[in-house]
Amino acid sequence: MAVLSVDLAYRRWSNLGVVVLERKLDLSAEQALPALSGGRVAPLRSTIECEILPFGAPGLGPEHDDGPIDAEILAGRLSHLSNVRGIRVIMLDGPQAWKSKSNGLEHARVSERQLNTAGKTGLPGIVRPVTYRPFTEFCMDVYDALCRRGWRRLATRDRSGSPQERVLVESYPFAAWKSLGLKPLCSKRRARVSDLAEAYAALRELVPFTTNRPPNHDQLQAIVGGLAGLDIEEHNTAALRIVGKPPRREDGHWREGFIVLPVAPQRQAGTRWFN
Repeated sequence: MAVLSVDLAYRRWSNLGVVVLERKLDLSAEQALPALSGGRVAPLRSTIECEILPFGAPGLGPEHDDGPIDAEILAGRLSHLSNVRGIRVIMLDGPQAWKSKSNGLEHARVSERQLNTAGKTGLPGIVRPVTYRPFTEFCMDVYDALCRRGWRRLATRDRSGSPQERVLVESYPFAAWKSLGLKPLCSKRRARVSDLAEAYAALRELVPFTTNRPPNHDQLQAIVGGLAGLDIEEHNTAALRIVGKPPRREDGHWREGFIVLPVAPQRQAGTRWFN
């Protein structure tokens, strides 16, 4: 099954990173035949196909400006794409909720404190730094708009009881790089072409994947942030690091929520779970 991963942006449509990830097994004859020694079947190899999608503004043409993103339009397009492709997991790089007033923290959700995220969502309307507030509120609007279309925020670590449920999962690419044991990709403003090439090569060496075109900064962030979605879809919880507390309604607002990260293949046996 495929998953959809989005590196969110709100100022310009061209700043979105939208990627469909799908794991493909190598079913070559050599893999399918039993090995000569002991008659055992060689383990199947897999690779991840990453389809980078152009997501320009609706009706964008040479005479149009690539202006601000409307959360309702974006949610409608993401949901439609997922319906057409049979996708049940959408990974979104952006905060899904405010902090709970009883979580013991002053200015952050539990997941944000554990991962030391750059932005912190406090009680409704309070964001640190304050310049992060427009993006934060836009992200929450996208989550809410998708929920009105039948999606749900991931509420449990175990999806085995509801395999057909369509879930929204919060990603955090900066922490995803670290969780994989790789150097995080620097910010878009500071990133050079060589930084992008180095990060792309390091990720491909660890996790075999292909792309239909060279990814830009936003698209590469969507790829690394979306890797965990494949394991969520495949119920492979040993390959995940789930941080934070379940989302819940409190005083008319969504609070808390999980951030889900991929784990390097060689480290799956030692995965630590955070509550």
